[in-house]
Amino acid sequence: MAADPADQFCVAEERSGHCAVVDGNFLYVWGGYVSIEENEVYLPSDELWIYDMDSGLWQTMHLMEGELPTSMSGSCGASINGKLYIFGGFDDKGYSNRLYYVNLRTKTGTYRWKKITNFKGQPPTPRDKLSCWVYKNRLIYFGGYGCRKHNELSDCFDVHDAFWEGQIFWGWHNDVHVFDTTTQTWSQPTIRGGDPPQPRAAHTCAVLGNKGYIFGGRVLQTRMNDLHCLNLDTWTWSGRINISGEKPRDRSWHTLTPIGDDRLFLFGGLSSDNVPLSDGWIHSIATNGWKQLTHLPKSRPRLWHTACLGQEGEVMVFGGSKDDLLFMDTGHCSDLLIFQTQPYSLLRLCLDCIGKNAALLENQIPCLPSKLLQEVLKKITFWAAMTHRQERKAETERQSQLHCT
Repeated sequence: MAADPADQFCVAEERSGHCAVVDGNFLYVWGGYVSIEENEVYLPSDELWIYDMDSGLWQTMHLMEGELPTSMSGSCGASINGKLYIFGGFDDKGYSNRLYYVNLRTKTGTYRWKKITNFKGQPPTPRDKLSCWVYKNRLIYFGGYGCRKHNELSDCFDVHDAFWEGQIFWGWHNDVHVFDTTTQTWSQPTIRGGDPPQPRAAHTCAVLGNKGYIFGGRVLQTRMNDLHCLNLDTWTWSGRINISGEKPRDRSWHTLTPIGDDRLFLFGGLSSDNVPLSDGWIHSIATNGWKQLTHLPKSRPRLWHTACLGQEGEVMVFGGSKDDLLFMDTGHCSDLLIFQTQPYSLLRLCLDCIGKNAALLENQIPCLPSKLLQEVLKKITFWAAMTHRQERKAETERQSQLHCT
């Protein structure tokens, strides 16, 4: 029996509040939640989706083993040396401050979670919607929304609500915590200067050189559009960076991705007036200015999505919502948006050209050298998958229109 093309060109399930990282030629997606009949349903924690950037195909979902995390949203995911680390998040029982990792470069094809329990030092208090910088084999966490006990209150915590009977407080953070993956040690660095950003959650972080940048986020009913950076060697804050020229509007649930050596790519989010955003901006460290990208589609907003950098400077945005999650939590997405932020290499352009025109070149393609032929075959699969998805989307929209009429 012939394979169903829909099975061959499967995609990861729709979701928001998930984690995604790139290692090698693969994008890995874990966790998050969807909305079913107005209920938030966390996706199974033993599922790992893998996207092959060369072929443009999602692999069959991999079932994971080991010490599984609980199913959560709002966890902070990052990769170091082929390992995916997951910290924090929110589940049916509340906020988490547990740390797990899984080796993505497994030789057996088995992905096994490991909960880190033999650490030294004190981990952050439970929280979600925090962000992370990766620098010198260290995970450096900032901010987030969570809970603290009365004896844990400090200046780095902005109280939102309290449960007096149990002396539990909820609110936003602006503290910095470091986990050294080589020594398995938690620490809280001494900030040596500068004004820290206001406590916040649903912000975003990115590293350029030895600087950790942070943009936007929410505290109370305020969403922000301020840019700060922390020197990850000297532990000094920049204070709010004064920007020349126009700048993005305030937002939360957006992404900030380093591209090249001195640029940051900002995409999407939710504005202060609860509008899902589809705008993209590039910040240049050299000019200290933002430039809005004018060619992006206005009809594909995203918030609480993920964005990862590919091998040729493309930013891959996966999942998220196209709706305001606070009032209409139904529009979770499963498509992969790819933004080309710099010119592709000549080899990439040639491979794409052959892949797109495989039918016209079917007699010449087998004559290619074996190594080049392998790359061409991956591109043929990539463009076949793209065409299939576009046709399926068009058919779905056609059926929807017929149903409406």
